[in-house]
Parts: sequence; C-alpha cells; structure tokens
Amino acid sequence: MSAPSQAPQIAAIAEIAAFGERLRHGIRSSMQISPDRLEVVLCTLLAGGHLLLEDHPGVGKTQLARAVSGSIDGHFARVQATVDLLPTDILGATVWHADTGSFQFHPGPIFANVVLVDELNRATPKTQSGLLEAMQELQVTVDGHTYPLQRPFTVIATQNPTAGYDGTYPLPPAQLDRFLARLSLGYPTPEQETALLRERPSYDVPPVATLAELSHAQASVAQVLVTDPLLEYVVTLLGATRQHPLTDVGASPRSGLQLLAAARARAALQGREYVLPDDVKALAHAVLAHRIQPIAAAQENAQLEVVSDVLGRVAAR
Repeated sequence: MSAPSQAPQIAAIAEIAAFGERLRHGIRSSMQISPDRLEVVLCTLLAGGHLLLEDHPGVGKTQLARAVSGSIDGHFARVQATVDLLPTDILGATVWHADTGSFQFHPGPIFANVVLVDELNRATPKTQSGLLEAMQELQVTVDGHTYPLQRPFTVIATQNPTAGYDGTYPLPPAQLDRFLARLSLGYPTPEQETALLRERPSYDVPPVATLAELSHAQASVAQVLVTDPLLEYVVTLLGATRQHPLTDVGASPRSGLQLLAAARARAALQGREYVLPDDVKALAHAVLAHRIQPIAAAQENAQLEVVSDVLGRVAAR
C-alpha cells in the first residue's frame, strides 16, 4: 500500500517513534516483558486509553504499572480493591471543616496520571461504577460538583482469574468497555526468569520522558491518517463480531473508536504517517475480545475465537 496524500509531517512521526523507543527501554529496564505485549501497552498509552491486566498473581502486573508511570515521570497512585472499598475511597470526598465553617473537597487517588487499581474485581459493583465517569469523561462528580482529572490520565487495573476464588465481582460489560485493551502478561521465558532472579527489579524507575512529551505525542497520534477503505474495514470487522454464531453481544461502537486510536499509535510507533490493515489486525484481539459477550454454550476462549474468525473472514481493503 502506498502512502496516502495529506499525511502528517514526517518529523512529528519520527519524534513519536523515537519517543516510543525511549519508553520501551525505560519499561524493559525494570521488568521482563515480551515485545508484542509491550507494544499493546505503548499503543494503549499513546492512544490515551486504559489497560486491563488479567493474569495470575506474581507475573509483574503491578510492576508494569509502576514502570509506565516512572518512565513518564507521572504522578502514580495505587488503590487496593477490597469488598469494603467505597467509591469515595477512589474519587475523594467533601469534608466539613469546623475551623473555616465550610465544606472542602479532598481529592482521592484517582487524581493522578497513572492510577493502578489492583484486583479491581474484588471491589463491589458500586465501587467499580465509580470509575466509569473518570475513565470515559476524564472527570469525577462528587456531591454535585464536577472536578477535572489530571492530564494525561490512564487507569491500569488488574484482576486475577476468578475460577475457584470467592469474594470477586466480575466486571460488567459497561466497565469492560471502558478499557481500550485487555492483556495477559503470561509467564516469562526461562531466559527472562533467570534475568529476573539475577537482578531483582526496582520500583524506582528513572524517567525517560516527561508528561508534556506524552501529551504532545498523544495529540500527534490522533492526527495519523486513516483512509475511508480502512474505516470500512474496521466497521465490517465490528459487524462481523455482532453476527458471529458464538456471539450474544458483539463489539461496541466505542471499541471501533479505540481500535482505530490504537492502530494510529502503532503506525506512529513504526514511523508511518498512515494506518495499515496490519495495524488493526495486530491489536484486534487485545482491543475487541474482552468486549464480546459469547453465547451461554460457548467455550472458555470463545471471545478470542470470534476475533480470530472474523479477522480470517473479513478481507482488508
């Protein structure tokens, strides 16, 4: 495919590619992560999205969140989800101060650049719903007053597999749909695990970039060119997930917007001023699978199967 006309300036794209390389180096200096999974993380960050890490304990989910925040020199906040966690414990609360005779708002940990919500599925549905406005509208409303969040802003939530565990509350579709991507880190290779044992990772990750650079990169990524045929390809993919025999509810329109945003980020990270179908295909599983609600009789990995099937059946234009 030849480069479309009216593309962004190559200098801006080259800067984003170099910025991404710095982030790769910064994150990998503090943990072991495969290149394909790291690509999903970077695309999510540059697209301004949120990331759901779903995996077994001890594989580096919390370390990844700290590494992302440290690499961009961001304000980091960690919330440990439990059954008694309240929405105000995340968002903040309005408190009466007798000395001033007035109410004052005390911000919660959501007012950070990178917010890690550990074991999100251990929080009750009421507490989970407290994140919806923040993740979609980048603001929170407490006692009738709306407060904007810091920019850039991203939520990295973790959850362990729920089979056989009590005290968990599966994330509802509306909550899952707020996450741009779902990712499983998996176990490291023997070489990676040896390196991990040889040099224990540190929570103090030196910054390799600034928040201003990230904001500039996010704004530039949003301008990466997408052609009408590629838009039609994405729409056809979304429609195919909704019509698939294993699907009860398919991918949402929001998922199309976020898939396109992630594909733009991938193109920029590879030094291109325009999106290719390969960008969409590379990210489709991470962006679409967790939004699909399979039929009751479907197998455990039906969501991934649906995405793989539609990618194989729908021809790129």
